[in-house]
Amino acid sequence: MSQLVLIRHGQSVWNAKNLFTGWRDPDLTPQGLEEAKAAGQNLKSANITFDMAFTSELSRAQKTCALVLEALHKETPNKETIPTIKAQALNERDYGDLAGLNKDEARVRWGEEQVHIWRRSYDTPPPNGESLKDTAARVLPYYESEIVPHIKAGKNILVAAHGNSLRALIMVLDKLSPAAIVEVNIATGESYIYEMDDTAQPQSKNILSR
Repeated sequence: MSQLVLIRHGQSVWNAKNLFTGWRDPDLTPQGLEEAKAAGQNLKSANITFDMAFTSELSRAQKTCALVLEALHKETPNKETIPTIKAQALNERDYGDLAGLNKDEARVRWGEEQVHIWRRSYDTPPPNGESLKDTAARVLPYYESEIVPHIKAGKNILVAAHGNSLRALIMVLDKLSPAAIVEVNIATGESYIYEMDDTAQPQSKNILSR
């Protein structure tokens, strides 16, 4: 058995300002830094360590990944040898024309119902952006080709990424329908821990809240 841990980055500056973020690259807030450190401590308390880590090309996920690994491995001799792979495929959903806008202002501009559809539907993208279905179309092939082989080899894997890129993975791991996955919300700093067999199928799941 190996462990696959999915963690959403800590609170970003734009999370705190209630802005659509997507592929934009705001930093973590002080709260976000503490959420990432706490996530690492929670995983340490659960006696979890990692052989490899994967993260997106966005700094909020990368910093969260680094802080988690530091909390887990700072007292071990292999601290510097844990490979961390950065991939655009794990980036947050692209919010297109909504990126940088306050969510309340977007509701005034386009109407609450339309913004709700863009945010919560599975396959309706915002203007010039991605739907969750579109996000899954890049996340899942990357997962299958780049992450699954390491799980099958028995390695413990950390994926530090974003709410929507992680929901794409959770949809497959938990065998959820498109209707069910839109109801799943991952809090900043929250971890999903999967026990995986040697065929990369989950056998159990545990959620560590921040």
